[in-house]
Amino acid sequence: MKNHIPRVILTEAAIETIDTLRKRFGTDLMFHQSGGCCDGSSPMCFEKGDFKVGGSDIWMGKVYGCDFFMNQDQFEYWKHTQLTLDVTPGRGSSFSIEIPMGIRFMIRSRLFTMEELENLIPTKTGEEMMEKGLLKM
Repeated sequence: MKNHIPRVILTEAAIETIDTLRKRFGTDLMFHQSGGCCDGSSPMCFEKGDFKVGGSDIWMGKVYGCDFFMNQDQFEYWKHTQLTLDVTPGRGSSFSIEIPMGIRFMIRSRLFTMEELENLIPTKTGEEMMEKGLLKM
């Protein structure tokens, strides 16, 4: 079986935050990064199913057990980069569930090497995931 390179990785601080949110909400979580302006372009965390994923949103894989989606237009800009999910102090102005903790999720990025680009985790559109029963609308 081929070892795929993840498109999204995370820091220890992000792991701790996800663990805290899982305990607080008692449910699975998901991430979505839109192509919007301001905080809309930051990754937002939701209880799984609380954000309606669009048919053209791109599933980039699972990060620490959480599905990570990105707006298709935004993905076109970021598809050559590996994203690192992190947290930073400060209050964002989004609906992301970590906001009341006085922190917000953010991403850092780096370009993939040519070798990594050949071994990436395959993406799927929201529509493909719905058709395969992996996503409910």
